[in-house]
Amino acid sequence: MAMQAILSPEKERLAKMLKALGNPVRFQIVEFLSENQMCITSDIVKNTPLAQSTVSQHLKVLREAGIIQGEIEGPATCYCLNPEGFKWLKDQIGNWLSDLVFSDECQPVIKL
Repeated sequence: MAMQAILSPEKERLAKMLKALGNPVRFQIVEFLSENQMCITSDIVKNTPLAQSTVSQHLKVLREAGIIQGEIEGPATCYCLNPEGFKWLKDQIGNWLSDLVFSDECQPVIKL
């Protein structure tokens, strides 16, 4: 029997954030922003082998997931990590993991 994909709004948000961070390029962008506090798109582009339009698409996904935020400053957009988004993500993962039960004797179930 297949699992149903009905999630609460909170779990939908968590899945969206994790999916955004699951892409290696977006993960690297987040790491870059964590080391540089704030920077404009061209700074991020210089630190990737990607075209500006591709980086902009990755930034859009991260922004829509609530991981980064951007402010328009003249002709450029200045990006930084979204502290509220990361606090929410940290809290959700902490709550989620505290509800999981782990066993040293976990064995996969194989149906023949």
